[in-house]
Amino acid sequence: MATDDIFVQVDGRPVAVAQGASVIAALVLADSLCTRRSVGGEARFAFCGMGYCQECRVSIDGRPHRLACQTACRAGMVIATGAGSEA
Repeated sequence: MATDDIFVQVDGRPVAVAQGASVIAALVLADSLCTRRSVGGEARFAFCGMGYCQECRVSIDGRPHRLACQTACRAGMVIATGAGSEA
């Protein structure tokens, strides 16, 4: 952990990330490679990295459908993925 790291929660687990890192980076560091589930139940994850595909939608601080690839982490942020249900 670097001195400029902050902590966020990913599905209830604390994760140390660099200040300014994207939420996608936090998910990768947390080994959480499922942002949401398709209608058929298949695991989905970020594809384009620029917000166009919408595959990276997660809930952030209780707000659903936030784009993880376009959102910077803030200390104390709570991220909920669709690993178990729709995010």
